[in-house]
Amino acid sequence: MKRTKRIEKILTEHLSDFKYKIIDNSSIHKGHNNFNGDGETHIKVEIYNYTNLVLNRLEIHKKINFLLKEEFKKGLHSLQITIT
Repeated sequence: MKRTKRIEKILTEHLSDFKYKIIDNSSIHKGHNNFNGDGETHIKVEIYNYTNLVLNRLEIHKKINFLLKEEFKKGLHSLQITIT
């Protein structure tokens, strides 16, 4: 299973109150430190709050990083999180 699909599954299971978009940005880092742009190593997660929940952005960032700790062990290099 591709990393973006695994991340989507994890977020679906644990952040069901939000909508999100997962983007593989690895290709735009091609050439940086001899990186070839492959492998889904640079991921952007855009989170959208369509509920009445009050967001604590820091807690959401912490939770996502915790949920994806195994992905970091498996080669995820960069995670960008935006919350709107």
